[in-house]
Amino acid sequence: MAGTIEVTRTYLEMKSPGDLKPVSNLTPEPRVERLKQCSRELFRHLYTEVGRAFRWTDRLSWTDQQVDCHLHDPHTSIWVLSWENQPAGYFELKEHQDRSVEVVYFGLLPDFIGRGWGKYLLTQAAQAAWGLHPTRVWLHTCTLDHPAALPNYLNRGFRRVREEVYTVSG
Repeated sequence: MAGTIEVTRTYLEMKSPGDLKPVSNLTPEPRVERLKQCSRELFRHLYTEVGRAFRWTDRLSWTDQQVDCHLHDPHTSIWVLSWENQPAGYFELKEHQDRSVEVVYFGLLPDFIGRGWGKYLLTQAAQAAWGLHPTRVWLHTCTLDHPAALPNYLNRGFRRVREEVYTVSG
C-alpha cells in the first residue's frame, strides 16, 4: 500500500527482579528522581522532545484537563533523568490492576543520546518498577523507536512475549 509504513511492535517482560541485567553506575552519574509533582509543561516537553523523532503522537492532542488527570493518577509515576540541572530523559511507570507494572514511556532527549545513558536509565526504570512489587514488569517497543531500543531491552533482561504488525501513514 503506497504511503504507509509497516511497523512491528514487540512486547517484552521480566518475570522477576533477578531477570534484570543492570549496568553499573556511570561516572559521573546523572541524577534519576521520581517527580512528586510534574508540571504540565515539563510533561509535554519530555513527551514531545523525547518522542519527536520516533512518531510519538498519541498525547500531543491532550487537553490540560487530560494531562492533569493523568499526572494525578496514583498508579502513574514520572521519573526524570537529569544532568547539570536539566532534563536529559525520562520514564513513566503505570501500575495495572493485574499487579503488573508497565514502563509506558522511556527515552532520552536528543542531546543525550549516544552516551550509554539509555542502558543506565532502563536499569533505573526496571529497578523502580520492581520496587513496586509487581508480578511482572513489561513494556513494548516498535520499529519506529531508536534502533538501540530493542537491543537495550533484551540486554537488560527483558524477554520477547509477542509481536504484532500494523501500518502507519508515511
